[in-house]
Amino acid sequence: MRLYLKTVIVMEQQATFVNWFRASSPYIHAHRNKTFVISFGGEAVLDDDFANHVHDFALLSSLGIRLVLVHGIRPQIDQRLNRLNNVPRFHNNLRITDDLALQCVKEAAGLVRVEIESLLSMGVANTPMAGSRLKVASGNFVTAKPIGVIDGVDFCHTGEVRRIDSTAIHQQLDQNNIVLMSPIGYSPSGEIFNLSAEQVATAVSIALKAEKLILLTEQNCCHPETDKQIQQMTTSEAESFLLQHPDLSDAISLPLKAAIQSCQAGIERVHLIKRSHNGALLLELFTRDGIGTLISSTPFEELRPATLDDIGGLLELIKPLEQQGKLSKRSREKIEMEIADYIVIERDGLIIGCIALHPDPLSQSGAIACLAVHPDYQRSARANRMLEYVYRKARQSDLKKLFVLSTQTMHWFIERGFLPSDIDSLPSHLKALYNPQRNSKILCQHID
Repeated sequence: MRLYLKTVIVMEQQATFVNWFRASSPYIHAHRNKTFVISFGGEAVLDDDFANHVHDFALLSSLGIRLVLVHGIRPQIDQRLNRLNNVPRFHNNLRITDDLALQCVKEAAGLVRVEIESLLSMGVANTPMAGSRLKVASGNFVTAKPIGVIDGVDFCHTGEVRRIDSTAIHQQLDQNNIVLMSPIGYSPSGEIFNLSAEQVATAVSIALKAEKLILLTEQNCCHPETDKQIQQMTTSEAESFLLQHPDLSDAISLPLKAAIQSCQAGIERVHLIKRSHNGALLLELFTRDGIGTLISSTPFEELRPATLDDIGGLLELIKPLEQQGKLSKRSREKIEMEIADYIVIERDGLIIGCIALHPDPLSQSGAIACLAVHPDYQRSARANRMLEYVYRKARQSDLKKLFVLSTQTMHWFIERGFLPSDIDSLPSHLKALYNPQRNSKILCQHID
């Protein structure tokens, strides 16, 4: 019996792995040859599990993703200053980098860079890095200038990004090198400036026109009133969120500001991921819903009219329901002819919901058809959203009645105001299409 149970568990684990691997393949194809900028703080480097992040970086590189890594060094600088009995000084969350602090900055940046390079160079057997031959490139890619004096405070050697040498970085990426960048910039006169890692990552992603900026954060981006993680925000929603909650911790507000700036400059998507979750980077990039918070200029999930490009996704969504007898069968040709009647919900390239409104202007009526929601996204009011969209569309078309022919979802429509009717109430074109073998129930609702 124990052997049988063990075999069943192994088979379930194998099935889970196979399903996950198959589900991740669209993302593997989509990410190949794309440029991702990944930023992480010095806290990540100090953690014992940082090697796991490096293994994930190596995996992304092996899948053909062009990687730029930007590391922070704040805790490493603080450690050195504390050893020298020198209290770290900040103003508006920016370090005041005097001569002693600058020396600590240089030491910390050099040590952290070497540690990361050594981990990326590892190719020991029986480790995730086995067989990897990664090349890492660093350099003076950032030209900086001093922040100067703000509010009467002289920031000394603290600077801000002036220019990114995107051509030089692209040359390294074209040679399949991972580019590793420290939060340090140089002036044309040879001065060294301490920079914000978030600012460097933002500037680099914009200069490279990267497909993604990924910020590995110290905590999840949660709503302060509910403590629930926020899965997605547009840039306008993120700006409103910051205004409504001015007391957010820097661990969230700074990455959010970097995300907003990046998206407004043309970066399609910025991901905020809590770094301490094992495999968080892979879960965010290779699963449909991810594990972090996505910031984008346009909604991650969109309710919109269908187009011809959606036909494949529509057929994949409704095919299981047709096989179960919940929907009548529709050919590709029929959907193509009626595509203007369809409404879809698209989530990250996947059609997860659809509904159709077939209008008949002569009778001032319409037929609701093909209501479907992907099993993974049900019980989240998406069907209600689509029905509301249909109501608006019907009113715009001056329709007075809506009909539904249903075999298994009658009660869902009845709960939303539809009333039982009979075949005699149907307009002539719907009567002609009625299939007695399906014996669909007829429901009707008047539109105000």
